[in-house]
Parts: sequence; C-alpha cells; structure tokens
Amino acid sequence: MKLITAIIKPFKLDAVRDALRESGVNGVTVTEVKGFGRQKGHTELYRGAEYVVDFLPKTMLQIAVEDRQLDAVIEAIGSSAQSGKIGDGKIFVADLDQVVRIRTGETGSSAI
Repeated sequence: MKLITAIIKPFKLDAVRDALRESGVNGVTVTEVKGFGRQKGHTELYRGAEYVVDFLPKTMLQIAVEDRQLDAVIEAIGSSAQSGKIGDGKIFVADLDQVVRIRTGETGSSAI
C-alpha cells in the first residue's frame, strides 16, 4: 500500500477530484495549506501599500491506494493538475505499512 500526498493549486481541485474518481479512488483527504517553492511568494498592492505574500495558498490531497493503483492515480493527478506554469505542485509517494478501519477493525488493503 502507498500513501500519495499531492500539493496542487486550489482551483485545480475539482478537475483532480473528477480524475481520481475516474481512476477508481474511493476516498481522499483534502486540506487547505500554505507554502512556497520556486515561486517564492509574490508582491501585492493593498490600499496603496505594497506587501509581500511569502506563503501561497495550496491544496493538499492525501490518498491511500493499493500498489496496483499507484501509477493510474499519479497519472490522474498529474494530468489534471498540470497547467504548465510554475507552482503546479508536487506528488509525494510513501510506503504505507498498516491501515486500520476504526469502525470495523479491518486491516490492510480491505481497510482502504
């Protein structure tokens, strides 16, 4: 099993969710986060005063998948979140040793 963590632009969430649904993903956890990478923030003007926005709004998705789903899910996220511009995001994949469904006590892949 794998845990996929994807950081994407917030306005791409609906497209990514639809692509994940088509690839057979049953559930996803979505968190609104802030951060920066190569974009390094930007400068904005508010009421005549200029200020720097260091942390940009992003959306973080966490998805637990079986190993056989991994490539399809990465492709679904990558193709639907890509705009070709800086700040499109990143996808991280980590091994998932154990999953337990609290309600039933199921473990492993059946708990996903």
